Amino acid sequence: MDHSEAASERKYYIGEHSLTAKRIEPGLHIVSTPIGNLQDITIRALETLAACDLIACEDTRVTGVLLQRYGIRTQMMTYHEHNAHRQLPKILEALGAGRAVALVSDAGTPLISDPGFRLVGDVVEHGHKVVPIPGASAMLSGLVGAGLPSDTILFAGFLPNKTHGRKKRLEELRDIPATLVFYESPHRVGASLVDMTEILGKRKAAVARELTKRFETFQRGTLAELSDFYSGDRPKGEIVILVSPPEEQELTEVDADELLLEALKEMPVSAAAKKVSKATGVDRKTIYTRAMELKNAGTAEEPESD
Repeated sequence: MDHSEAASERKYYIGEHSLTAKRIEPGLHIVSTPIGNLQDITIRALETLAACDLIACEDTRVTGVLLQRYGIRTQMMTYHEHNAHRQLPKILEALGAGRAVALVSDAGTPLISDPGFRLVGDVVEHGHKVVPIPGASAMLSGLVGAGLPSDTILFAGFLPNKTHGRKKRLEELRDIPATLVFYESPHRVGASLVDMTEILGKRKAAVARELTKRFETFQRGTLAELSDFYSGDRPKGEIVILVSPPEEQELTEVDADELLLEALKEMPVSAAAKKVSKATGVDRKTIYTRAMELKNAGTAEEPESD
């Protein structure tokens, strides 16, 4: 489409209805797109995509399907982590010329587990306006359908591919009092659930698959149950794994002190606290404080030296 064409003359379609896009202000417009069902696009998003001068997208073929569906003919350019250094100057040039640029990802809300945040930072640094256009998000769709606490959440994105790195990251997240939300590829779901069961313990969880699409499913249960369910199975489609927060537990003489006293006979306080924390699910800092109390009171025996 020629940039000289007035934005007020640009058309787009919802069903059989032809609509006219209103002129929009210059700046970078962060536009959320459907994660599966093409009907999950907002009127404001369609209007923005039709009225802007340029659309920066991960893959023109993917975004082209959406644009074709709604009769939008705005010029597209690719922007992703592999060509960002080459495309950034072009986007800044367009913004400097007073044009409106839309940023979209292949699906969902840009910047959520993709490199768009670097572009936004550069655009802000150059003094241009950034306009968020909210919409579909796999993280939020999974959260509202999982049946887990949603008052406090932590989006952890993709876990490391290798077992060692994955377990290390899960250790860092284990004691956070929030529902944890992960994105995962289909061929790693089983392995990730095994590691989650080992590190996070007995928690409720949900695996959301193919959200908003025809074969959308939610599999719910404990981490151990889900690990068994997906053992040897490689589900198709995009995956969101959600894990409930750790349960609040009181440190009592019955459920922790005996374990601490035994552990302190064999290892230093920090190691004993880590071991008992993992065994009981009680916060490690709380266990460590109790271990120091036992040691200072002379109740705990010192580990034997070699």
